[in-house]
Amino acid sequence: MIQTVNIRWLPQEDYQTTWQAMQTFTNERDDKTIDEIWLVEHSPVFTQGQNGKAEHVLHPGDIPIIQTDRGGQVTYHGPGQLMVYTLIDLKRKKLNIREVVTLLLESVIAYLANLGISALAKREAPGVYINEEKICSIGLRVRRGNAYHGIAFNVDMDLEPFSRINPCGYSGLKMTQLAAHQAPMTVSEASRGLLAYLLEKFGYTTANYL
Repeated sequence: MIQTVNIRWLPQEDYQTTWQAMQTFTNERDDKTIDEIWLVEHSPVFTQGQNGKAEHVLHPGDIPIIQTDRGGQVTYHGPGQLMVYTLIDLKRKKLNIREVVTLLLESVIAYLANLGISALAKREAPGVYINEEKICSIGLRVRRGNAYHGIAFNVDMDLEPFSRINPCGYSGLKMTQLAAHQAPMTVSEASRGLLAYLLEKFGYTTANYL
């Protein structure tokens, strides 16, 4: 079984570009294609899930809204937030989508625990929370047995745009970020720390850094 993964650190780019690249990668891959994890920051954007409800977008202002093909409701992406896109062959990994969600959230919780921060996941409102405030959101899509999209981990960012929406469809949901709970670090530093737990949880024994 292939236990290798390719890791791509992407420059900050707009959401649409990355989304289209994920779709292309997923459409063109076959059973020999190595899984990939993409790490990136986006320019400010609201993304609305496949079944997202318009009433959860309150007053977006000048931030664009993109209707995307992941699960879940509306959320915000912007500089200072780490996007982790997991492009995984589920059949080869012998995983279902619920197990992928669990492994992603467990990776974040383990990383935070290593920093001395207690966090937990919620099944009814998927994500990772610190004291009832959400630090990590999740949204996935499966096409032809392959998963893409992933998690948004708030590192050190402007949280104000979250007040313009009902984050993930929940009115009054408070968001938090890593910088509020420990000394500030860069998104690059956080990505390297979190990546170690992702590789361990998903059982990748070899990582190629592209």
